[in-house]
Amino acid sequence: MSKPVIGILTSREGKRFAEPAYFRRLIREGRNLGAVVFLFSPDDARESSRRVRGFTPAAQGGWEERWYPWPDVVIDRFRYTPTPAFKQYVAFRKRSGLLFANNRLAHKWNVHQVLWQDERMRRWLPETYAYDSGRLQTLLRKHRSVYVKPSNGTGGRGILKIERKGGGFLLQGQNQQRSRRSAALSNSRELVRWVDRWVKNKKFLIQQGLDLQLIPGHNVDIRLLIQKNGEGNWSITGAGARVGGRKNIASNLHAGGKAVPAAAFLTPLFGREQAEAILRECRELAFQTVETIEDHYGRMMEQGLDIGVDANGRVWLIEVNPKPGREIFREMGQRQNYLEAIRKPLQYALYLTRSVAKIHTS
Repeated sequence: MSKPVIGILTSREGKRFAEPAYFRRLIREGRNLGAVVFLFSPDDARESSRRVRGFTPAAQGGWEERWYPWPDVVIDRFRYTPTPAFKQYVAFRKRSGLLFANNRLAHKWNVHQVLWQDERMRRWLPETYAYDSGRLQTLLRKHRSVYVKPSNGTGGRGILKIERKGGGFLLQGQNQQRSRRSAALSNSRELVRWVDRWVKNKKFLIQQGLDLQLIPGHNVDIRLLIQKNGEGNWSITGAGARVGGRKNIASNLHAGGKAVPAAAFLTPLFGREQAEAILRECRELAFQTVETIEDHYGRMMEQGLDIGVDANGRVWLIEVNPKPGREIFREMGQRQNYLEAIRKPLQYALYLTRSVAKIHTS
């Protein structure tokens, strides 16, 4: 019996890939599980002959290419970029007829609307709107701070925090290169001009600011990874608290944050009983989120949830990431969780190939 073939769809420039370390481990673990695994981009698929030019790690470093059969299942790791290549990827996904382990998720504003329509989700959702300058001013009258974020951004890029200070406003942001920007503005007219320049007519959203400085001067959130396993069921792989760098508006690890096991972080702040209750609610939030998302968008494989816990212990869903990293487990020294986070997408992909094979033989 031939080995199952798993393709990993991603972008590439020559033989350069966006997540090389993760992809090397993914391919190695896939081989350990008895599968043929390779990377490819939309340009590498020959749809008429159902063959794919695939890439795997070369023994001497770098990547080697060869031709592979049409994949039984595809894990999609193609990241959003505002480029023609992304449009080609979207078109390829629609026409290829491949079996994908994970459907595409829309941009953040659409996802928020889908979640908001489910009444079970509403208690966890901060007030959020598509950006416009009138809405910005309304939200700032209601809340002491708001966040302006790109609808397709990742890694803390393009985020802007606006706080009311006296009669004016204090702004702190990270541009697309993650360089910090700040400004002190005296009135609403200046504020709107400044933020409109920041947004540049692109799709942004505005979100109610939350007090997530559980350590003074440091923003903190919980990154929870929920994944499907080899039986096709959702299971939580783990959760870690991400403590942002001093006075940094984002808590992302590559923006200077550090990772701490969630329970160990929350217990000294809230006491054991409340910390356990907070983590139980985070798990409940995670299972409800993936159920709501799958009901609307179809099959998903994994989601990285950014969860805020405010000073009162209230739990908030800040963001949903359908193509999450898993480095937080390495940062925390949780090697077993890290390996599990890599293996689960492969185990789920293999589960899908078995399920399809059963349908064809029944």
